[in-house]
Amino acid sequence: MILISLIVCALISYLMGSLNSAIIVVKLLKNEDIREHGSKNAGLTNTLRCYGKFPALLTLIGDLAKGVVAVLVSQAIMNAVSGGTYDLRFVGYFCGLFAVLGHIFPLYYGFKGGKGVLVCSSVLLVIDPPAFAIVIVFFAIVTAATKYVSVGSISAALFYVAMTFAMNYFMRHTALSAVLSYTICTALEAAVLIYMHRSNIQRLRNGTENKLGEKKKDS
Repeated sequence: MILISLIVCALISYLMGSLNSAIIVVKLLKNEDIREHGSKNAGLTNTLRCYGKFPALLTLIGDLAKGVVAVLVSQAIMNAVSGGTYDLRFVGYFCGLFAVLGHIFPLYYGFKGGKGVLVCSSVLLVIDPPAFAIVIVFFAIVTAATKYVSVGSISAALFYVAMTFAMNYFMRHTALSAVLSYTICTALEAAVLIYMHRSNIQRLRNGTENKLGEKKKDS
């Protein structure tokens, strides 16, 4: 029963993650497909560059909210099914991974979505607020230093994995087996996020990646 419930929660998280805020917002406000404009990525940065601050703000709120809701709903279900005995932190990491996968490979949009950075951030926010605060500061420092959002995102994804292990093993003294299960989930998230930034990595190598606040270059 526990395993079936966990699978159901993962499915719910994936379906919630598949509700891509950038695609929905741009379609409702502009009657256009964000995936046909700019970098063609259905995410916050491309929405901001192509459509401005208000659509980007709505995208930000939507993507953060769905990650938070997916984790909280999954934890509530597993808590009720297990009678409060199941590791809800693991539920958060595991189902959060599926919310991120839903955002990147959305069922409703031909499996073509965004890069998952915002959803990953919201998952960490609800599971581990102290780690979230540290990772966000790290992201901000790297982005400010390099002027590349992509470099900040990739670096933060890797740092996210390290922080998951450090916070749970060294700070909370959680059992190693549990910590490894958390870390594996975050490592899979990081791997997918970095893979989704492969075009950014290529542009960084070519010197054509857009810097923060800079007009779009020709690739």
